[in-house]
Amino acid sequence: MIKIAVMGYGTIGSGVVEVLNTNKESIKKRVGEEIEVKYVLDLRDFPGDPIEKKIVHDYKEIENDPEVRIVVETMGGVEPAYTFVKAMLEAGKSVATSNKALVAAKGAELIAIAKEKNVNFQFEASVGGGIPIIRPLNSCLTADEIEEITGILNGTTNYMMTKMSNEGLEFDDVLKDAQAKGYAEKDPTADIEGYDACRKIAILTSLVCGQQVNFEEIHTEGITKISATDFKYAKSMGKVIKLLATSKKVDGSYCAMVAPYLLSCEHPLYSVNDVFNAVFVHGNVLGDAMFYGSGAGKLPTASAVVADVVDMAKHFGKNIPILWSSKKLELVDYKKTSSAFFVRTTESEAKVKEVFGDVTFVKAEGVTGETGFITKVMTEEEYEEKAAKLEGIKQMIRVA
Repeated sequence: MIKIAVMGYGTIGSGVVEVLNTNKESIKKRVGEEIEVKYVLDLRDFPGDPIEKKIVHDYKEIENDPEVRIVVETMGGVEPAYTFVKAMLEAGKSVATSNKALVAAKGAELIAIAKEKNVNFQFEASVGGGIPIIRPLNSCLTADEIEEITGILNGTTNYMMTKMSNEGLEFDDVLKDAQAKGYAEKDPTADIEGYDACRKIAILTSLVCGQQVNFEEIHTEGITKISATDFKYAKSMGKVIKLLATSKKVDGSYCAMVAPYLLSCEHPLYSVNDVFNAVFVHGNVLGDAMFYGSGAGKLPTASAVVADVVDMAKHFGKNIPILWSSKKLELVDYKKTSSAFFVRTTESEAKVKEVFGDVTFVKAEGVTGETGFITKVMTEEEYEEKAAKLEGIKQMIRVA
């Protein structure tokens, strides 16, 4: 019997215990042994819960128990998760985590410790929730040079964008709805400002380039400035607005960004709606591939965590290589990249033409007193230079 511990008994941690119980027999067949949760670390007690007698409050109880060979971390945040996970790895225990903040900030270091101790540090659930993307990048697509990763990586914002698109609602209204349904936290900043998606694209970029990508250096825009009027224009153009996290190979490095984009119906991410997530990958040999599914939620995320546990249980005494060094990757400045831009302004069409030259003007039903247009493809730098000469800009959304 394989003994494991779960650190953090919140939504995902309790989901891990549930998945292990629900699929006990099938997991046993895959591993060859039964997996049993010996400890659950949490600050709280859970009287009446089946795991009540397994609760411990000191992580050292787990660290010092040689019976525990695998530890699951679902606490969230960098600390104390980092201190606890590092201690487990150094004690010769493999660790599976769903914690994107931890992986983005400390991934390279923890992978190095795992390699040194001949154990494993895995984090499939940290990016796509229930969508398998880490393992394919690390195992299945290693013959390719990944030239682009573009994803809808946050279920909360995708739900909100879908609701605004379908029902013509304003941002504040859909945020309240998302909070009422449990899709958005009481403090939704990490989601709506794009920080969650930013950490995820940093992790994916680190994996495909094999170096450390600092998420703080990724240009990030959220969805707080998107309005119902923007969706009226989108509808008139046959497009939708999505918050995309993108990473593209440019001049031997990568350029990463998180921002809202207008997508046409031909775009592979056009039809990804509600709380679903998707990751589009382009390889120089593979071409295009897309991974789609439940990007968040208790059981989908827990399923990905347990998949890591199973993988590690089948590889005791063997480190599964992950190419991610602590050497920092110098990202290409996003201002060097190009796209078309949709702009709303109070200026006249004549003034728009004077500043931006040949553009495509866009009308939206019920919208008056402003001018909407799409520029030709240009760099971010060029756009900023021209936009500085145009008064009354109310909105800018990139066009994918």
